[in-house]
Amino acid sequence: MGTYLAYDYPLLGAFWTMLWLFLWILWFILLFRIIVDIFRDDDMGGWGKAGWLAFVILLPFLGVLVYVIARGKSMGGRELRHARAQQKAFDDYVRETASGGGAGGGAARSHADELARLSELRTRGDITEEEFRRAKALVLGDDAPSGSASASTTTADTGGASRS
Repeated sequence: MGTYLAYDYPLLGAFWTMLWLFLWILWFILLFRIIVDIFRDDDMGGWGKAGWLAFVILLPFLGVLVYVIARGKSMGGRELRHARAQQKAFDDYVRETASGGGAGGGAARSHADELARLSELRTRGDITEEEFRRAKALVLGDDAPSGSASASTTTADTGGASRS
C-alpha cells in the first residue's frame, strides 16, 4: 500500500519533533558559547576575532563546525581559566569582606574610614557614647606609642569637637 511515516504514529511524531527542537536549542547554545569564546580569547588579535565572528555568523553551521574542530581544545582551557579567575575573585572578595569587619580592620581600611563607620554606628544608636569612645581609642591607639594615655587625651579633644 505505501510506506508509513513517523507522522502516521502520533507518539513517534511527537518524539521526532522534540528531538529536532532539542538539537536546534543545543546548536544555539553552542553558537553563543563560541561567540563568547571568540571575544574571551586574549591570544587572538582583533582581525582574527572579526574573521571568526563573521565566519560563524555568515555561515553558521559550517562556521560552528570548523571552529569546534580547529579551536575546540583551547576553548575548554579558556573556559577553565575563566572559571578559576571568577572563583579566585570571589574568594578574594569574601576574604576582604570578612577581614574588614573585625576590630583590626583590613589593611585597605584607613583610620578615617574606621572613624566614619564608628560615627555612623553611634548616630544610628547601634552603639553607646562610651562604646564609641572605647572603639575610637582602639582605632587611634594604633598610632600612639604609649597606648591608652595619649589615646584618651586625643579622644577627649576630638570627641568634644565632633559634637559641635
